[in-house]
Amino acid sequence: MSTKTILSPYETVQEARNPKRNGIAEYIGELFDDFVELHGDRLFRDDPSLVGGMASFHGKTVMVIGHRKGKNTKENIEYNFGMTSPEGYRKGIRLMKMAEKFGWPVITFVDTPGAYPGLEAESNGQSNAIAQSIACMSALKVPVISIITGEGNSGGALAIATADCVWMLEHAIYAILSPEGFASIMWKDASRAPEACEIMKITAKELKEFGLIDDIIPEGDKGMKQLDAMIGKALKRLEKNTPEQLALNRYEKFRNLDGRCWSL
Repeated sequence: MSTKTILSPYETVQEARNPKRNGIAEYIGELFDDFVELHGDRLFRDDPSLVGGMASFHGKTVMVIGHRKGKNTKENIEYNFGMTSPEGYRKGIRLMKMAEKFGWPVITFVDTPGAYPGLEAESNGQSNAIAQSIACMSALKVPVISIITGEGNSGGALAIATADCVWMLEHAIYAILSPEGFASIMWKDASRAPEACEIMKITAKELKEFGLIDDIIPEGDKGMKQLDAMIGKALKRLEKNTPEQLALNRYEKFRNLDGRCWSL
């Protein structure tokens, strides 16, 4: 799709959910070299819906973490439609702490309809795992960059998006929950999702105006090239800070988000 195409908020939701969009595998393949995937939370099991591992970015070792969706029915079932369980977020925490130990920047890719809401996930501490992941990212003493590439819904997205730089693809969304969920709560009618999209302010342009994200990335090959350059520039800038200053700056950033967003 052309980067100049203007979509309505609901059309943006449909595009964000398009299975043909680049996923974590494509971003790893295009932006990084020598990716080595790491598995498991060292407590229960490995969650394939969250990918993480070491990679090289222009010769610099980084930790890459991101949600994984499927391209077809079989993959969607295998990856639970990108809905991460507590063990996935605990794996992410383990890898982020590993990155901090060795001084590696953390780069995350967000694309999830939300954390898995099943009974097993809740029993295994879903809310606690999300909260611990947010707390971990808030205090990391290494640079952290998060890119919302498709859907970025609810705490399942925020769990790996508490970063120094938060960027969005032009046709991605970032929201407290799905438009269908919002419409069901507000009006008891999920079919009013298009109307909900207008109210929720979930597009990259709207969120940039409210100060909730830092930049917008074009779609397509141009966007991939621009993202590569943006990561490089951001890392150079962030690495000028001391580890303690990085953590403090990130904490202050999220404590002082533009107040306009809370008046919607």
